[in-house]
Amino acid sequence: MKLLHLMITFRPSLIIWWENKMTTEIKRVFSFYFFLKKKSSRTKIFFLLSSAAILLALVIRAYRLAGHWAENSQIIFQNILMVFFLQFLIIILALFYGTSIVPEEMEGKTWPYLSSRPVSKAAIIIGKYLSSLAVTSIMLVSSLLLSYFILNLDRDFQLKDIWTVVSYSLVLLLGLAAYLSFFTFLSTWLAKPILLGLAFGFGWENVIQYFPGTTQKLSIVHYLKSLLPQYASASGRLSFLFIRLEPTRDWLAVLILLLITVVFLGLAALLFSYKEYLIQD
Repeated sequence: MKLLHLMITFRPSLIIWWENKMTTEIKRVFSFYFFLKKKSSRTKIFFLLSSAAILLALVIRAYRLAGHWAENSQIIFQNILMVFFLQFLIIILALFYGTSIVPEEMEGKTWPYLSSRPVSKAAIIIGKYLSSLAVTSIMLVSSLLLSYFILNLDRDFQLKDIWTVVSYSLVLLLGLAAYLSFFTFLSTWLAKPILLGLAFGFGWENVIQYFPGTTQKLSIVHYLKSLLPQYASASGRLSFLFIRLEPTRDWLAVLILLLITVVFLGLAALLFSYKEYLIQD
């Protein structure tokens, strides 16, 4: 009985200790790789790429001021810039940051040093995932906000428009987290994950979303589009994004996106913890 009592009282303490230790390790990994990533040449290149939306917004704004485009700013933003963000930028950011999480250690031959550190492998994956998510989120949100306000900040701007841009930001961040989680899993599973990642991100995701019925629900982008605010043009047509869309309920779409993120990140951490990785010359 004393032994049973000791086990019952000791187990919660052990769980708390493990959680605190894991959290500390994740924070250490996150801080180290966030510093490295924000200084890297890759981040500078993708920062310039994400700035393309700002340049495009400036061109469109100048075109509208010249009187060549009378369409509502919200429609223009959703038809042009949201297509860029949703179907290109978040995928390309997640693809190149996610699929490199493990291969960059192998190619840089830093894996032996990393694996010898007193940090669990699961903490390494989660910490690197979070650092990649933080860096890419900064690029994504800054580009989104600037391009949105360039197009929409005029005398017709209303307070409700702030909620619109917040909604766009939250939806894109959910998508970035889900895609990055999936591509992180690919990096722990495959030696060359970039090819399958490209096929999934720019093949499967761009095609399956336009299939009728439940087939479109086999894509991440379907749940992202289900959460977007919809604006109709003067002719009554919806944005190109909503062609053939049979939306999922908001709460269910959010739940599925969070589930995708957690499941694939958990699988990545589990696989990375038990798989043996060899550096190839």
